[in-house]
Amino acid sequence: MEPYIYVLTTNGVLFLISIIFWKFPPKKINRLYGYRTPKAMQNEDIWKFANSTFNQVFLKYCGISFIAAFLLATIAKGTLTWQPMVFVALTILVSLIKTERAINENFDDEGKRLKNSN
Repeated sequence: MEPYIYVLTTNGVLFLISIIFWKFPPKKINRLYGYRTPKAMQNEDIWKFANSTFNQVFLKYCGISFIAAFLLATIAKGTLTWQPMVFVALTILVSLIKTERAINENFDDEGKRLKNSN
């Protein structure tokens, strides 16, 4: 497969999804669309915070991943195989970890916002 097509169909599609999530965040807690972890679905306050945080982080790292994969396709001498997918996996992993950390820093186990958070 052509390296640029591969990057567009992996990292490019992920970047497009991140733009859609950012532009059209979920309005209410649901099981189909949005950042859906048990903690994020505890209450409306956590839901809005988690989706806002995830959408910002996801958009940022998807953009970085897309650019990095495109640069890799430009400088790669052979065909790309697993390399762009590593960027995809890292993007998702970093976005999940950063969002969960932000939730844990701002909310207690019962879903109440901590006093020192915004």
